[in-house]
Amino acid sequence: MTPASPVRQDSPAPILSPRQIALILFALAMGGFAIGTSEFVVMGLITDIARAMGVNEPAVGHVISAYALGVVVGAPALAILGARMSRRSLLLALMGFYAFGNLASALAPGYYTLMFARFVAGLPHGAYFGIAALVAARISPPEQRGAAVGRVMLGLSVALLVGNPLATWLGQTFGWRWAFGLVSLIALATVTMTARVLPPGMHAPRPDAMRELRDFNRKPVWLALGIGAIGFAGMFCVFSYLAPTLVHVTGVRESFIPFGLIAFGIGGILGTLGGGWLFDRLQFRAAAWILVWSAAILLLFPLAARSVWTVLPAVLAVGTMGALATVLQAHLMDVAKSAQTLAAASNHSAFNMANALGPWLGGMAITAGYGWTSTGVVGAITAVAGLLIYFWARSDVQRTRALAVVNEAE
Repeated sequence: MTPASPVRQDSPAPILSPRQIALILFALAMGGFAIGTSEFVVMGLITDIARAMGVNEPAVGHVISAYALGVVVGAPALAILGARMSRRSLLLALMGFYAFGNLASALAPGYYTLMFARFVAGLPHGAYFGIAALVAARISPPEQRGAAVGRVMLGLSVALLVGNPLATWLGQTFGWRWAFGLVSLIALATVTMTARVLPPGMHAPRPDAMRELRDFNRKPVWLALGIGAIGFAGMFCVFSYLAPTLVHVTGVRESFIPFGLIAFGIGGILGTLGGGWLFDRLQFRAAAWILVWSAAILLLFPLAARSVWTVLPAVLAVGTMGALATVLQAHLMDVAKSAQTLAAASNHSAFNMANALGPWLGGMAITAGYGWTSTGVVGAITAVAGLLIYFWARSDVQRTRALAVVNEAE
């Protein structure tokens, strides 16, 4: 392996070869692979965990929400606490902590300790993705920022295609605890590779804390986060209860569940790559098209779930909703000004608010007797709500531009 070229800490951007950039993006994506495998594996093992813990499946949905709550709390908190660290050191620390959180999940003796361990495991999730996205954008040409962020997020999508089905099979075969043990090993491998390929000196010039908080506390930032927190909940609403939906509605055996996860993973990869491509061409407008698409496929899901021939294409289509994450991540880099680190990390807080909101709303609909496929209708409502927030954000931008023109004319 060619040694990484030294990079000055005060340089505007590191000077790296295409091969070095590719290796760094691969290492960062490996961390995303570990996180994606851990975040979604509970959804594939929801029935196994419920059986082992002596609770029902909606109760295991609260374990999913506990992880999401950890992301919501940890993303901004760890981004602020790690502000004085280099981005390289912070990435290594976050992924090391992630390995610890998943080991604790594997060793949890009961339901409530598992819920707490999942909360702990979620803490470094958002900060890692936020910092990784900033590093990817900084080492890449300006016209390829969206694609670079998409490649980092691709690790999350590949986890849905490979890591999650593998961990689900492992959990079904040897016990659910082995799935979290696998994630710990992947996280440790990520630490090793990142330490080797990412050069020192990855701090970017940082403003003082008050300026960062001031730039963060602006309407364009909060509206972008709102789109993710509300508009993305539909994907999690459907995916969280995919396993019991396949068994109880589609009528397949539990051994078929990994195929549903693979279909979702393929959709996630297409969505992640497509999201970066759309942002580089449409910028923020890409979010509106993705939300319209999301509402349509979620409304069709209850019908598609009734047949084994249509459920897999429908699940694949639901997975493409992941394009929204890439688009909003890149958009926040444009509107956050000096608060890019905090905003990038908070984007994952927003998406995990969606991860908490989706299972909760879906669980309420199921418990109320509307059936497993009611998650599609509930999810479509959240996508439409996200679209309304998008139009609010667009009108705010247009109003700001109009005022600027008037002020210049005066």
